[in-house]
Amino acid sequence: MMRKLVRCKINGRDTETVVDVRASLTDMLRNEYRLTSVKKGCEVGECGACNVIINGECFNSCIYLAIWADGKEITTTEGLVSADGKLSAIQQAFIDEGAVQCGFCTPGFLLSAAEAVNSGKDYSDDELRKVLSGHLCRCTGYEHIFRAVRKLTAQQQKP
Repeated sequence: MMRKLVRCKINGRDTETVVDVRASLTDMLRNEYRLTSVKKGCEVGECGACNVIINGECFNSCIYLAIWADGKEITTTEGLVSADGKLSAIQQAFIDEGAVQCGFCTPGFLLSAAEAVNSGKDYSDDELRKVLSGHLCRCTGYEHIFRAVRKLTAQQQKP
């Protein structure tokens, strides 16, 4: 088994660990750092449960090798919470809009939502639905999730 040192920033903290070169980023984040918001769903990049932000862009970590994370900045849902434990605006919007049910898909949706909100882009409804389309949710029917993200992107556009 070949192993390699991976140095990266995870949720604002510098980290380093040695991983199997075949390991996914999902496995590294869950097994080495106990970041359990990164869910193991389909493991083929289809469900979005393992979604993380890498250098400002969302990726399915199940199909992203851990060694590719070397030198990168990674954000998981745990990284959305402030140092004093206060929820981010997007997390609060999900609560306010009832966009959380069983919770399995929620971390991935939160990160796609954070990427959309942080982009500052004025999304049309269709564009925003496309941003959120890389996730499977069996509970909410998506409408509550869409409303939570729409609420924040709309607030960002107000002067």
